[in-house]
Amino acid sequence: MTQEMKGLLLEDRWAPVTSTMGFLELGAEQAAQAFATWHRELMTPRGISVEVLPVTGTLEQALSSLLPLSGGETQRHLFIPTHSAWTAYVENGWTGTDAASPLRYMARWLSIRCLRVVAVPHTLRGDRGRYGAVMLDVYGPKQPGKISSTVRVVEAANDGGRWVFVQSGEPFPFEQVEQYQARRVRDRFTFEMLKDYLRHLGLSPFEEDFYMPPGSRAWLIQKTGPFDTFGREYTLEEARAARVL
Repeated sequence: MTQEMKGLLLEDRWAPVTSTMGFLELGAEQAAQAFATWHRELMTPRGISVEVLPVTGTLEQALSSLLPLSGGETQRHLFIPTHSAWTAYVENGWTGTDAASPLRYMARWLSIRCLRVVAVPHTLRGDRGRYGAVMLDVYGPKQPGKISSTVRVVEAANDGGRWVFVQSGEPFPFEQVEQYQARRVRDRFTFEMLKDYLRHLGLSPFEEDFYMPPGSRAWLIQKTGPFDTFGREYTLEEARAARVL
């Protein structure tokens, strides 16, 4: 972990799973059941069953329910309660969580706010390491005259060796918009700025004790059946080694 991103969730031990996380402004069980209903419509005609299973314990024990990680179609999705109105979302793809596609849909369908949060330290040295990224995407309910559910995007990322900054939508009142003019592109949206923005939205997603309040349960979506793409399975250690973590 680089000094500029000191303080990642669980010291980044669960990357790439937690490098991208989704958040839904909805209770964990309600979010999981809605997700299962949606996916049963997609999966049942293919002979794939979709179960909703309770998960208890610590945050790391809940994350362990995603293992092994999948190199084919995503088979497990996890909805984790927090000490807030938000529920966290991660999945068992071996390259990490794809939060954008499902949460854009969930935001429109359920008329709620959803977030995609990305925090990846830039560790690339030669052909080893990771391209850095700090991203916040906000999705919302369907709006008249708009096709997209994307409300706000603020992103700074290393795109194959070059840092790029992207923003779209109306800034929130708490944003440090003057920083977007910084000379160095990677300084226009930093990890500290991301944490500050999320605090204003009621989240502390990089703090372990933000998750799994006492007596709560996470909810695991488990799919079983004849998948079209069934790649190899990975332990967390294998996935991290392949991603040069």
